Amino acid sequence: MAGIKGAVIPVTPLQQNCSVFWDDEAKQATVIDPGGDAPRIVELLDTQGLTVERILLTHGHFDHAAGVHALNALLAERQGKAVPVIGPHRADGFLLDTLAETGAAYGIPEAEAVSPDEWLDEGGTISIAGQSFDIYHCPGHSPGSLVFVNTEARFAIVGDVLFAGSIGRTDFPYGDHEALINAVRTKLFPLGDDISFICGHGPGSTFGDERRSNPFVGEGA
Repeated sequence: MAGIKGAVIPVTPLQQNCSVFWDDEAKQATVIDPGGDAPRIVELLDTQGLTVERILLTHGHFDHAAGVHALNALLAERQGKAVPVIGPHRADGFLLDTLAETGAAYGIPEAEAVSPDEWLDEGGTISIAGQSFDIYHCPGHSPGSLVFVNTEARFAIVGDVLFAGSIGRTDFPYGDHEALINAVRTKLFPLGDDISFICGHGPGSTFGDERRSNPFVGEGA
């Protein structure tokens, strides 16, 4: 995407990916899935001279949202006010409500419940660093998981819906394995093999590579 820069910061001992995208001219940034280590995220912002417009969540799991309050507290000091928290789909509200408990259980004591300023729905769009991304609701890993796709740039942000060689866990009480597989196959793969993506853990890939070889959702699965 012309004029847009980004960075992926693996945070906490769980090494989940927090992403930051910004307009390199306006220096306006969106932080996606701040799961923890808020000072490290702010260090990147300071290095690049960025102002954060919003925090965006792909889903409500603690490892992707537990750092929201800590980050926003630092942003309030840095920018004079906290920034809006956008997403995910409202179906993940119960996960955001219990972030303090789940965060504490996994060694992230700064986790607090999150009440987004805006829920997102499929069919809408969201601005990330000045670029418009289409919103796709892809439940299964969590009921409210979202994927953001810029078809013009052939680029997607998929959270924990899809990984290089894998998919998000569905063995939670609220998980739905078939729904996740269906969402990937019917909503994401038809967008084109050439779309590259970043995900919530590990390296990215392309829809084409995963369609051809992913053992869970690929052609041979």
